[in-house]
Amino acid sequence: MFGRVRKRRTALAAVGAVVSIAGTALMAAAGGSWASDASSAAAFACRVDYTTNDWGSGFGAKLTVANLGSSPVNGWTLTYSYAGNQTLQHGWSGNWSQSGKTVTVTNLSWNGTIAANGSVSTGANFSYSGTNAKPTDFAVNGAACTGVDPTTTTTTTTTTTTPPVDGPAPELRVSGNTLVTADGTPYRLLGVDRSSGEFACVQGKGMWDSGPVDQASVDAMKTWNIHAVRVPLNEECWLDVYGSPGGATYQQHVKDYVDLLVRNGMNVILDLHWTWGAYTNSPDWHCKDEHAVCQKPMPDAKYSPQFWAGVANTFKGNDAVVFDLFNEPYPEMAADWDKTAGWQCWRDGGTCTGIPYEVAGMQDLVDAVRSTGATNVLMLGGLEWANDMREWLKYKPVDPRNNIAASWHAYSFNACATETCWDTQIAPLAAQVPVVLGEFGQDNCGFDYMQRVANWADAHHIGYLPWTWNPWGCSTGAVLIKDWTGTPEPGIGEGYKAHLLTQDPYSTR
Repeated sequence: MFGRVRKRRTALAAVGAVVSIAGTALMAAAGGSWASDASSAAAFACRVDYTTNDWGSGFGAKLTVANLGSSPVNGWTLTYSYAGNQTLQHGWSGNWSQSGKTVTVTNLSWNGTIAANGSVSTGANFSYSGTNAKPTDFAVNGAACTGVDPTTTTTTTTTTTTPPVDGPAPELRVSGNTLVTADGTPYRLLGVDRSSGEFACVQGKGMWDSGPVDQASVDAMKTWNIHAVRVPLNEECWLDVYGSPGGATYQQHVKDYVDLLVRNGMNVILDLHWTWGAYTNSPDWHCKDEHAVCQKPMPDAKYSPQFWAGVANTFKGNDAVVFDLFNEPYPEMAADWDKTAGWQCWRDGGTCTGIPYEVAGMQDLVDAVRSTGATNVLMLGGLEWANDMREWLKYKPVDPRNNIAASWHAYSFNACATETCWDTQIAPLAAQVPVVLGEFGQDNCGFDYMQRVANWADAHHIGYLPWTWNPWGCSTGAVLIKDWTGTPEPGIGEGYKAHLLTQDPYSTR
């Protein structure tokens, strides 16, 4: 975020209570057409979990197809039917169609394989009036999902991991395309951003913008089922270059807050948000000050590696803490929107087109962290303020720990703000590396766009943290709470709290 102000676009929303309906389908589906790429796929022992978020005149449905067998399944077609007038609007992570009351979903090219004891998720939005009873006739590849392999008499079951009620946040690492705990349990970072560590120290506001960072404030977060908090930081304050408090005092404030959150079961993402560097070639609307008083297009070689070496030395050995190396890169704007130049600058740094200061690339920052011996998970955002992730894999820095996740931001005013874009640009990335939605929000105080993002992220096992847990008054969006006790803002806050209360960070795909 650019401090407390961002450009916004207007949308309308109506958010109802979240209803979670998960279970095993017991009856065979009637009818339905089969897609060519799944027509020959075999029936298998499966379970379908069905969850909805209903706002009265419509709802979002999330469906997870679990393979309970010991062999992978290649190609799937899901069918089920509604009893009322539910009408398909649009779907994601599958080819969705409806004929009468029967809904059919077939796999896309990238999610056609369901690993043994694995699952895939898909979702769609529907309109309706009257009643909205849950379907009961789920079938996959022509056979009812009863948990029994149709070709045998053997029943296969799965084990569900129960999250701890109390205790510290789990230590995390990357395993394939998933964040996992120390024992290998899949885990999602689900929570909020808590702003002010990036700006209060350089705006004469002290440390946390007069907001509490005590046990009571953490207890308020617990009432929302928050399991992760992203904390933006300022490199000049950390290094005692500019602003107050700075140096050891600033660092101790950060350490105390991180320790408090981790003790209370919340993972912390430390984010380098504001950095040094005069971006004098910037547009008129952009801050040109060399000090870390605004968002710059890229981190600087003068202080940013030094900042990360200091942070890594402070928190190494605590792998419940994740390092988000730079908030929202946009070097391509300085290069007249040359994406190739932008990605090269993003990874390699140095002298970058249109940026007058020497840039620290993502490889420089990875090296700075790893040189300390720190093993923490690293998050790296893409171009266009972390919204464009298309070349992220191609330019991914080398990490000797292979412990890097992608940091994606998705606001309603971004270029990639539709399910079609997420399916084509984000889903293939999420199939290769863990993706964390480090910021998301919309340009008003509703929850309609954010609900779509959260539903899509749930279907792809992506964690998310919206902006922001600060009581600034919601007039243009991106403010979740009315006060530090956690009273939700109408619409945006109420909708997100209701959604978050249905989520389990330990839930498997």
